[in-house]
Amino acid sequence: MTMGDELPVTSLVLPVLIRPVLTQLEKYDMGASQTLRAALTKAEAALPGLNYDLVAGIMRKAEIPVNMNESLLRLQGTLTEAECADLRLNRSEEAFQELNKKSAALKKILSRIPDEITDRKTFLETIKEIASAIKKLLDAVNEVSTYTPGPGKQALEQRKREFVKYSKRFSNTLKEYFKEGQANAVFVSALYLIYQTNQILYTVKNKSE
Repeated sequence: MTMGDELPVTSLVLPVLIRPVLTQLEKYDMGASQTLRAALTKAEAALPGLNYDLVAGIMRKAEIPVNMNESLLRLQGTLTEAECADLRLNRSEEAFQELNKKSAALKKILSRIPDEITDRKTFLETIKEIASAIKKLLDAVNEVSTYTPGPGKQALEQRKREFVKYSKRFSNTLKEYFKEGQANAVFVSALYLIYQTNQILYTVKNKSE
């Protein structure tokens, strides 16, 4: 795996795998869950990729062969609303709630890729759904930007440009997949889109809430 490939998977282990587990732990010990969440979030901020290294190390020790890219994509589709609370926008205006819905919809569709990629007919329909979901997400971002003050709007525009760049890269990766059949490259590219979607949400939360 190249360094470029590592970025989305290492960045998504915390929100997609570890935080949902800690949310479940809250049912049994709220204090322990919150302490672990704060510690692992702080550690990840100081040492990006630490949570990935932790999980990967455990799996290596247990000799469990797992494609982390494929696994994280599948897990994304299983997350409940409570398990995604850190990414949810809290402002009540319709534009913000629409962005919540459109980002969740895109990530849900992307999470189906591992199950559908080997069925060409089904996968082609999924690709159409993804393209439509990307457009709807960008429309939602444009609506939210009207509520975002100057510097925040610039930051959001930059995030949108990054998202568009990785959307085009995803499209190119699909073309390569139909020529060469490298499914893992599609998984990685889909994770980049999820990562960029999350970055948009984080930016809106930081600049508009």
